Parts: sequence; C-alpha cells; structure tokens
Amino acid sequence: MNILVLNASPKGDNSITLQTVHYLRQKYHLESLKILNVGALIKSFEKDFTKAKEALNWAELIIFAYPVYTFLAPSQLHRFIELIIENGVSLCGKVATQITTSKHFYDVTAHRFIEDNATEFRMHVLEGLSADMEDLTKAEGRTEAEKWWESILWNIEKGYFLDEPKLSREFNPVLATPADVTAGEKPGDVVIVADFVPEDAFLPSMVERFRAKLPYKTRIVNLREYPFAGGCLGCLRCASSGKCIYKDGFDDFLRQKIQTADAIIYAFSIQNHSMGSLFKMYDDRQFCNGHRTLTIGMPVGYLIHGDLATEENLRTILTARAQVGRNILAGIATDAQNTDAAIDRLADRLAYSLEHKNVTPQNFLGVGGMKIFRDLIYQMRGFMRADHRFFRSHGQYDFPQKHWGQSMAMYLVGGMMSNPKLMKKMGNKMNEGMLMPYRKVLESIKDED
Repeated sequence: MNILVLNASPKGDNSITLQTVHYLRQKYHLESLKILNVGALIKSFEKDFTKAKEALNWAELIIFAYPVYTFLAPSQLHRFIELIIENGVSLCGKVATQITTSKHFYDVTAHRFIEDNATEFRMHVLEGLSADMEDLTKAEGRTEAEKWWESILWNIEKGYFLDEPKLSREFNPVLATPADVTAGEKPGDVVIVADFVPEDAFLPSMVERFRAKLPYKTRIVNLREYPFAGGCLGCLRCASSGKCIYKDGFDDFLRQKIQTADAIIYAFSIQNHSMGSLFKMYDDRQFCNGHRTLTIGMPVGYLIHGDLATEENLRTILTARAQVGRNILAGIATDAQNTDAAIDRLADRLAYSLEHKNVTPQNFLGVGGMKIFRDLIYQMRGFMRADHRFFRSHGQYDFPQKHWGQSMAMYLVGGMMSNPKLMKKMGNKMNEGMLMPYRKVLESIKDED
C-alpha cells in the first residue's frame, strides 16, 4: 500500500508529530511510505504544485500529520487543502486518516476538520490518532500508537470506514441590502476583522449593512491588506518575550489595533469547512499572546458568508473561542436566509452587550479548555513566564487540591453517609443543610426589597 504522510508542521523534519510516523515506519517496516513537508514548504507548493500532485496521485492511504493550532490544523495545512482544490487533484476513493500531537486542547475539532474535508474529497475516512506531545516517550503511548496503526490496517482490509462519502448541499446565499440609515457615530471603537475574498459581493454587503445599523463607530481591518510574512512556525520564541520571530510587526499591530477595541466583529466566508487559510493564519499568529485571554469581557460577533447550518464543527469552534476567552458572544449572522434580519439582530445585540457587559458563565467548552491551559502553564511556568504571570494575577490557578476546608468537609460528610444508623437519624437534614447557603442568598434579596 502506498502511504503518503502530509506533514503539516511548519517545523518540517523537526516536528514532534512526525516522530510518531518515524516510529511506526520503523516498527512495521513501512517501506512504501513517503513524507511530504507541506507545512514547511507551503510557499514553494504555491509556486509549483507538481511534486505534491504526483505524490497525491501515487498515494493509496494519506495520513494528515500535524500539531493542533488554535482549535484546528495549522494555517499551512488549510492552504494546502486549498491548493489541492485549485490544482484539480482527485482524491476520490483513497483512504484518509490523521496523526496529531497536542495537549488535547480541542483536538476533537481539529480532527473533525480533516474528516469533513476528506469526506468532501470523497475519500474513505478512518479515525485518527490524537496523542499527547510526550506520549511517544512513554511505553503506554507507544502501545497506543501501535494498536491504532494495527486497527487502521484491519479496517482497511475489512473495508470498514467512518462514513460513506457525501457532498455539501447546494447553498443559495441571500445578498444583504443597503440599510436606510447612516453609519453609527456613537463614541466607541468596534473593529471589523475581515477577509474579503476577491470578486465576492456577499460578505462586503453584510459588513456595509452592519456598519450602518450599529450605532457605534466602526473601522475595518482587511486581512488581505496586511503584509503577513507567513504562518505561525510553532517555534515558541514568543513564550518569554511575547515578541514574534517574524519582523512583519503583527504582534504590535494585534495589540495596538485589534485588542484595544471595545468589541470585535469577525467577517469571513466559509472555505473548506473553516474560515479559510488567511483567517487561520491570523488566528495562529495570535500565539504571540501565548495562552493569555487578554480580551476578557470584550463583546465579539461574526458576519459569515456561507452555509453555517451544515457546519457543526465550525459552529462549535466559534462558540468555544468565546467561551475560552471569556468574551460576550453577541451573535452570528449569516446570509443563508433572512440576511438583513440576521445582521440587524447582531448589531442590536452587540450594542446591548457594549452597554450592559452581559458576560455569561462559562460552560464545558470554556471551563474544560481553561483547565487544560491551567495545568499546562503551571507545569511550564519556568518557560512560559508571561503566561504564568497572567494566570497567577487573574486567579486562573484554581486547583481543587488547594481548597483544604472543602476537602476536609467532604471527608466528614462521606464518613457520616457511610454510617446507616446515623443517616437514618438525620433523615432529610442532609438536603436541608445543603440548601442553607442558597436560602441565605434568597433571604438577602428579601432584605433588599
């Protein structure tokens, strides 16, 4: 079987993810395996796709190998997928799977992104391997990798795949109409970060109507006009200083032109089940801020051209971004139907959020994500010093083992509940005791009245 590994790590041969590929190749003597460094060589493939096209045509099994960057694959892999489409390469009937390394921060959405695109290519999809960055150095991790590979071979032999290939449904967007009011002049600063695809009238019309309907002043940052030197390299040079290794000034631009705003609206067109490679590059390059949630409490919203209703994974990512960052998600407007009403509603809700700062409690998407970051930063606090200072000053080191009083109380309760005679005597007093703090809250409301 001809196996092609698309190594999307910008580190190329120095990729941690790629070491799992090397291990499996040596362990199982995979002589018919080729590696294409699509992450490190993406700019050369933009100029000449011939070598990549030959490799893709040769392959029977394609393994997408990459580190997870900001909920998804690195921007370089997004761009490579665009190049596959632009160069008319057919992957129909080939088998697709993936290997990733991360700290398991939204590896599930990254894997779903690849699965959705492979399905769109009419490939046969198999479940990928999501490994911790250190798994290969441990016996248990190596065993898991071996068992995964053996199951891949078995499923291919049996012809068992995740889903039958399917295509996206036909989408007929509704163009936004000009508003009958002028652009808002209310004091404030709402920045619209947009990726305007050339010759696309739908997204600009949405942005134009939104600016007219929002009572606050707005300004546009068109990502296609910014001189990006490239996508995030994952070099971690910014971990201590906060300065990016690139000299294109993006880190200062982000902090002075984006994060100083009162609210942010993101505007993009759905491309290959994501926001597109350029917007993903913008997201990845924000790693110059490390894991610091610097826009806590800031309202955000989305103007999206595309059939978001069919993009379950992308909807999860947009919600999770707001949850992890403790942002106020004012809403998402698309041009699927009733475009004008959706835009007007977003403008109205954003104005309300700016005035009332209605931050909602985090759900699992936010709480679970921040627990992973909390443990990671604490473990690496000697290296990620800026992150450590931020987490410590913002009370994000909420380790449960530090709550000694509560822990001891739970031991006492556990001991009482293990005594049948005592529990019989207590009757319903246990539940009454649990409700006491809540009754005090309700009584305080009465006192205010």
